[in-house]
Amino acid sequence: MTETVNHSFVEIRRSLHQIPEPGFAEFKTQQFLLDYLASLPQERMEIKTWRTGILVKIKGTDPRKRIGYRADMDGLPINEETTYDFRSAHPGYMHACGHDMHMAIGLGVLTYFVENKVKDDLIFIFQPAEEGPGGALPMMQSEEFASWKPDCIFALHVAPEYPVGTIATRPGILFANTSELFIDLTGKGGHAAFPHTANDMIVAAAHLATQLQSIVSRNIDPLDSGVVTIGKIEAGTKQNIIAEKARLEGTIRTLSAESMQKIKSRIEALVHGIETGFECSAVIDYGSNYCQVYNEETLTGEFMNWVRENNVVNLIECKEAMTGEDFGYFLADIPGFMFWLGVDTPYGLHHAKIEPSEQAIPVAIDLLTRYLSWKANS
Repeated sequence: MTETVNHSFVEIRRSLHQIPEPGFAEFKTQQFLLDYLASLPQERMEIKTWRTGILVKIKGTDPRKRIGYRADMDGLPINEETTYDFRSAHPGYMHACGHDMHMAIGLGVLTYFVENKVKDDLIFIFQPAEEGPGGALPMMQSEEFASWKPDCIFALHVAPEYPVGTIATRPGILFANTSELFIDLTGKGGHAAFPHTANDMIVAAAHLATQLQSIVSRNIDPLDSGVVTIGKIEAGTKQNIIAEKARLEGTIRTLSAESMQKIKSRIEALVHGIETGFECSAVIDYGSNYCQVYNEETLTGEFMNWVRENNVVNLIECKEAMTGEDFGYFLADIPGFMFWLGVDTPYGLHHAKIEPSEQAIPVAIDLLTRYLSWKANS
């Protein structure tokens, strides 16, 4: 890819950065992508849409298999605080997880293969709703996906902590099993001066939040890993009114399906205890659940060896992370892998000030076009 072409994908990333949208509402994003795809030669390309997602097939010259590449599309409900002059034009939403980078890279790789033929079919998947409620699983269950189901599949995710020119991955588990957690407590409100006539849900919520932190430390094998985080508590309406309702919102992360089930069982037991102890009622909702991202050992090892032999980028064999990614659903059914792409920024994923280095865009396009050229011709 020439510097001129690579520069155009930086501009595409900036355009996408300005129109972040929630899951299954990526209407402007989908139209932007479709408009770009329409500008390319159409002879070897087929396009299908599914809800707000897009699937593109680049026809191979002598196809023996389909190779899939996935990029996610949605933004996050975050007020942007970057120094960009191309900041989000959608108040309250931001591409704070790099999906604008992922899409621009995907378009760059796709464009290369529209112009450069390979033997195997390539399937580019622009997937909505990765951040929630989860687009991978329903997309996989669609007729559109089934008709072009890949034989293997790959994806990347930006990594703020690694420098540009470095990627990181590992065979086996890369990202954790994840589950959202919502707990609603309902008691009896009342006047602050008469606490004995009410059931205070702020006190109940405070006790529950503390108890939940005992699960990992006292119920999960110390050689395993798990996280229970309560990130938000809402309760009460005024300083002199005892709160009738409280809501706790959080997340669960584990490196094994067994630990996920154990944590949920303990949450349910502790919540039942709160109901009894505080004479209230409770409802638990686990929201969106994502399975682990498990990199198939053979393909991942092959990729890592190819990177080392070709000296395309610096490769680190990293440790597993408690990050959640619904790309795990693709990998549960289709062999493949995900890798981290270094973007060298001091702010982490989902931070309002994150500014991933755009120099990573041509690095990723070059890496993927070279690897897929080799893979689709071998």
